[in-house]
Amino acid sequence: MPAAKSPIDSATTTQKNGVQSLETGLSVLDILIERREPMMLKDIAQALQMHPAKCHRYLVSLIRKDYAQQLADGRYGLGHRVDALSHRAHRPNNLLERLTLIAHDIKDTLHCGVQIAKWFTEGPIIIQSVEPDSAISIITRVGSRMPLSTSATGQLFASYQSDAVIWPLLTAEWRDHETCDDMAKKRQMFSKRCANIRTQGYAMVTGDMLKGINAISMPALISSQASHIDDHSTAKHAPIGLEYAITVIGTNEQLPVHKQHDLVAQIRSIAQRYDVM
Repeated sequence: MPAAKSPIDSATTTQKNGVQSLETGLSVLDILIERREPMMLKDIAQALQMHPAKCHRYLVSLIRKDYAQQLADGRYGLGHRVDALSHRAHRPNNLLERLTLIAHDIKDTLHCGVQIAKWFTEGPIIIQSVEPDSAISIITRVGSRMPLSTSATGQLFASYQSDAVIWPLLTAEWRDHETCDDMAKKRQMFSKRCANIRTQGYAMVTGDMLKGINAISMPALISSQASHIDDHSTAKHAPIGLEYAITVIGTNEQLPVHKQHDLVAQIRSIAQRYDVM
């Protein structure tokens, strides 16, 4: 009587033999990857020399796991998970490299200028600029310090810093233009704006720095150490320190206010491919 196989022997046999159904399903996926364009069921089956009904069953499973999708015209194409895997496979480890790739992706998608800013003691500084492929270039030079009160970048960073850090910088910006009473009112209004920015997760300005030019700024990386808000009434909403921001700059036509939510969703979708937002 032959001896029973041990668990190790069984595992070794499984590793050698593999799972044929899985390999067949991946072969269906391979065809979609190789062609990189939607295909009819009969064409996929023909390429694999497989019966269409059998091929269809594998496609259904791939669709359930979002590796494939069926279009309105009946053709089959790659699902979103394949693109996500592709981005992750080529994602650089260096944060600035990732932010630069994101900036170029946003520029290619929205056809706008894109800036990467980092927080320093003196305020947010532009450390990378990507110019749009257009005759009109709207971009700020690398090394420029962005104002806290009028730029989307500055307002975003101000919303994620403590009062002790922000108010001296803002006071310096306002000192030459405002009376004490005006500054008190502006401080109150600015605090409300910062609260709104933290709630919605981005800052947008419309012509504040340059007429006809809009900008949207979004957090790129937030540290795990919370900053303490001086105002006890907002302590439970204390933001955490923002290190980097991505700002998109364009005309009223490129970045219309009434489409800001859709624009933010596009920017966030691009950044999330690189695990930044």
